[in-house]
Amino acid sequence: MPVPTYDQFIEPIFRYLAVNTAGAPARVVHEAAADTLGLTSEQRQIALNSGQAVYKNRAGWAYDRLKRAGFSDDVKRGHWKLNDNGIQYVQAHPAPLSAEQVEHLALGFKDVRLRAIDDGTPLATEAQTAITVQTSTISPDDLLDQAWKELREATAADLLESLSQVSPTRFEVIVLDVLHRLGYGANRNDLQQVGGSGDGGIDGVISLDKLGLEKVYVQAKRWQGTVGRPDLQAFYGALAGQKAKRGVFITTSGFSAQAIDFGRSVEGIVLVDGLRLVNLMMDYEVGVTSRSLMIPKIDTDYFDED
Repeated sequence: MPVPTYDQFIEPIFRYLAVNTAGAPARVVHEAAADTLGLTSEQRQIALNSGQAVYKNRAGWAYDRLKRAGFSDDVKRGHWKLNDNGIQYVQAHPAPLSAEQVEHLALGFKDVRLRAIDDGTPLATEAQTAITVQTSTISPDDLLDQAWKELREATAADLLESLSQVSPTRFEVIVLDVLHRLGYGANRNDLQQVGGSGDGGIDGVISLDKLGLEKVYVQAKRWQGTVGRPDLQAFYGALAGQKAKRGVFITTSGFSAQAIDFGRSVEGIVLVDGLRLVNLMMDYEVGVTSRSLMIPKIDTDYFDED
């Protein structure tokens, strides 16, 4: 018997979290939803190619839809909880939800961004290709591309959530790991963390040569608010104090338009906002693992007899 589709997990998760208003670990919610749906031990053993249990994966996507609908806020990693909007929705909609209500929750909020850069001006515009035709008319390749984009967006949101919950010291280490994977420093020891009280606005130093004669200075800020022009000016002043020519300012939030203009008006400063940071983490697999999918395609040259 197949595992229920992810939309069928929405109501069991909704009802469980509505009763347990303090929330619960994801693993507990997985099992509660599976119990409500009557999953057998055999069904719970079915796994994806990645090794993850299918029912846990589908429960995760069901919860993803509740977050996109604005009914849930993560208070910490791996802990699922409804917010006031979610609890009010459940109270206003007695069980069972209609098929139309479930479909609306499953499909109506797919394009909602889970976490936006806080009030910042985008550093770069990313092409958003929306597929608006009916599913029945989408080619398998288009469906695969659409699924890839949705998976990537969900992972980006999870990364931003995780970054917002780590300590400032841990965030500095993560930033240096990203820069090392980008090719800065011959080895990881060439990237040193120097953040702390009295750091003068410098959180890390990268040696670009063996003798340490050429360096890049890093400021890594796990902020919620927008980084403004004064913050960039202070960083620029810290670079001048070090007689440095290059600096990278990385934040989990965003930059104001005035800050971006200042960064472009001076030489040697690179800005990285939260969206760019998590995309770099995915591209270079920092805190992220990727799985390969074998897509068969016929080799027409193989059958050519000429």
